[in-house]
Amino acid sequence: MKLPIHKKSNIDLLAKCRLATWLTLALTLTACNESNNTMSNSESNDSQTEQVLPYQDTSLPMNQRVDDLVGRMSLAEKVAQMYNDAPAIERLDVPAYDYWNEALHGVARAGEATVFPQAIGMAAMWDRELLNEIATVISDEGRAKHHAFKERGLSYRYTGLTYWSPNINIFRDPRWGRGQETYGEDPYLTGELGVAFINGLQGDDDTYLKTAATAKHFAVHNGPEVSRHSDDYVVSDKDLFETYLPAFEKAVVEADVEAVMCAYNRVNGAPACGSDRLLKDILRGSYQFDGHVMSDCGAIADFYDPKAHNVTRSPAAAAAWAVKSGTDLNCGTGRLSSYANLTFAVQKGFIEESLIDQAVGRLMMTRFKLGMFDPDSSVPFADIPLEVVGTEEHLALTQKASERSLVLLKNNGVLPLQPGVKVAVIGPNADNQDVLLGNYNGLPVNPVTVLQGIKNYTGNAAVPYAPGSALIDDIYGHWQILDESVLFHRDESGELSPGVKVEYYAVAREAITDFSSLRVPARQTGSAIHSEVLNKLQMRNLRSPVSGKWLDDFAMVASGQLVPQESGSYRFDGPGEVTLNGEVVTGAVELKANESYDFKVSHRVVSNPVSNTAGGLRADWQLRWVNESQALQEQALAKAANADVVVMAVGISPRIEGEEMPVKLEGFNYGDRTSIALPAEQQALIKAVEKLGKPVVLVNFSGSAMALNWEQQNVDAIIQAFYPGEATGTALARILWGEVNPSGRLPVTFYKNLDGFAPLDDYAMANRTYRYFEGDVLYPFGYGLGYSAMQYSNLQAPESLASGEDLTLQVELSNLGEQAASQVTQVYVSMPDAPVDTPKLSLKGFTRTQIGAGEAQTVSLTLSADELVYINEQGQKVPYTGALDVYMGDGQPGYGKPEKVAHTRIDVQ
Repeated sequence: MKLPIHKKSNIDLLAKCRLATWLTLALTLTACNESNNTMSNSESNDSQTEQVLPYQDTSLPMNQRVDDLVGRMSLAEKVAQMYNDAPAIERLDVPAYDYWNEALHGVARAGEATVFPQAIGMAAMWDRELLNEIATVISDEGRAKHHAFKERGLSYRYTGLTYWSPNINIFRDPRWGRGQETYGEDPYLTGELGVAFINGLQGDDDTYLKTAATAKHFAVHNGPEVSRHSDDYVVSDKDLFETYLPAFEKAVVEADVEAVMCAYNRVNGAPACGSDRLLKDILRGSYQFDGHVMSDCGAIADFYDPKAHNVTRSPAAAAAWAVKSGTDLNCGTGRLSSYANLTFAVQKGFIEESLIDQAVGRLMMTRFKLGMFDPDSSVPFADIPLEVVGTEEHLALTQKASERSLVLLKNNGVLPLQPGVKVAVIGPNADNQDVLLGNYNGLPVNPVTVLQGIKNYTGNAAVPYAPGSALIDDIYGHWQILDESVLFHRDESGELSPGVKVEYYAVAREAITDFSSLRVPARQTGSAIHSEVLNKLQMRNLRSPVSGKWLDDFAMVASGQLVPQESGSYRFDGPGEVTLNGEVVTGAVELKANESYDFKVSHRVVSNPVSNTAGGLRADWQLRWVNESQALQEQALAKAANADVVVMAVGISPRIEGEEMPVKLEGFNYGDRTSIALPAEQQALIKAVEKLGKPVVLVNFSGSAMALNWEQQNVDAIIQAFYPGEATGTALARILWGEVNPSGRLPVTFYKNLDGFAPLDDYAMANRTYRYFEGDVLYPFGYGLGYSAMQYSNLQAPESLASGEDLTLQVELSNLGEQAASQVTQVYVSMPDAPVDTPKLSLKGFTRTQIGAGEAQTVSLTLSADELVYINEQGQKVPYTGALDVYMGDGQPGYGKPEKVAHTRIDVQ
């Protein structure tokens, strides 16, 4: 790739040199002298000259090109490149770039994308191959979006190729709100799935990364959310290396993950982003990690924030500390921009500039690997068209993933449903799009709720439905987008017509004073640039309706008449300022049925110069409402009374569990949970419906384990849905009516209660997860039912094994049912002769097998010798010798029928 160098006068160049700051004087003078020499050599040539600098030469090794580029940067330029939103260096043709992007279960926050099940749901698939295929689709859509943005000169947050996924923290406690983002509670399952996902994101090209994956949050990070910026998690070496680190080791050693994000919390006294032991000794030392490390957003500011870790008072010292430990990138320019102090830190001798060079070199190496300094023609992924987003093939894949993620927990024979059965759909999550998606999500292309899926499957548009209750308190799952059924406008003839008129305006940016929120009211004085009639108050468009350009600012005012169909107390939800009859609506408002109200909603979509985001990048605006005064339970009982079967969609939602949320309710604490029971409103609804005497199929949506004790005893069937992606309704209907044989398995333990649990901020693993828990559980890790009975027999294994050898196992799997199945076979081991305490059981292998009705197959699995080790008190891996108990079958031993798990004992010498 060649860059043009234009002739300029020596006087202009020298003038620029004199204006350089003293910190960058030497570098700038060197650049000026080089430019002077170049210009003097070409004075006689009036045409533009071209010179290929080493970092632009694609024939050179990437590390040589990176070194050359970094060597040409001034200190100030290098420091600026150490932010997530790195600015352009125009003189070196380095484009602006924001590293912040998300792809947890689909390309997130960048408009429409195929939305797969939330990570915990993908873990419930227990399927490496399918997860790798999903990640490949995500990276296809991500590449397509990136190049579409690039073609338009856009480098906002969420437009890049550095994805801050996957989250491979261990979901050690069901109260943690962000557990939904993980692959569950087991280090082996998490590690295997993490490798599959990373490989799918990064691709298999020998030269270029397809996208750059990020393993997060390193390390020992599992809540509580409310105190994560100040907590110090004290862990033993045994727990650290036995539970918290194995998945990260696999991500680095086996998947060669490009980036690692360090956590907010301290670990044994040191901030995770300043821990020499974690970042130097383990990550870069033991694991030989050679990619870049970024801070979680604002984590460096926590070093000196008096309300956080407060381990140093100097921002410059904090920045130097983090870089010296190995944190290359500072995320969080919107909160105490810590790395801005690195220039001062170099001046004061807190840090050597060579370490700045090292950090910037790592960051630039990632960008070079992504092909950002090479012609698109050289990068094999640069021609993926935008049309791949949300294709039929991608939507079919997310439906397949949803089907495999749903876990059948109980079935007394009511499932599968018979054709023609009359079904009522009840519950706060029955028509709730939020629970399809989880958090860190994109905008679904074709979202199908439970209600819509059952309507589509049965062909009955009049399926009886009622929400039955709130999710909890005043948080509802049955918000509805305002549409033409209640919105009207006057057409050109003056007649009332369905829909609302929307006018779009240019935004005078100098009038905007508050960029901290995108909910800035639009009070326009100019004329509308464009107008249209919307049938519902929802827009999904990256393009500004004013300029036609992607992500351009604009304002909108929708106006017309609102005519409610039912009297009640209504609450609105969505960005913008709503007025009724000229009065601004600030809370619930009483409205009468069939009465007409002058309606207006105003909203601005503007970019934020502080965080370098664009409101338009979210590409989604909608206004919803809910009638809070309805008799929800009574309506539900009336709808269910005449049904043959009641499908109840209950649970919680990502609006009340998740990352550091402003939610403080009974059972919920700022994103985490203090109870694992269903909210009281929903328990009352389920019991009332059960009293009708109808068969009840309970579908629970949650990102975490729920104590469904009464429900297990009293309802007829239970399906755990987690947050199953945009094809949820379609997938669920196919399972309910038996077109698909359920095959999901739990990636977490479902406990009966929290008795015996240590506080959430206690990181000792005693009595946590299936590997250490001493009590009875409701549903064990690895559990799940299907419609076909399975039998395992004739387990083949050596009687003895030399320590350090791989272990190969074979078992006969028989499908005794009348329906083909996709069966998950699991292998657990226990080490009773270990000289230290070891887990009661540990998962060490799993596979999926497609098996026809009445068929038998031999299933083979090989356990790596690296897995047949125990961790001593010093955190070291020690090859195990002694009796090794091996269990192979449909889950853990001790649950269900004996024929579902085969056992053998091997003498390891």
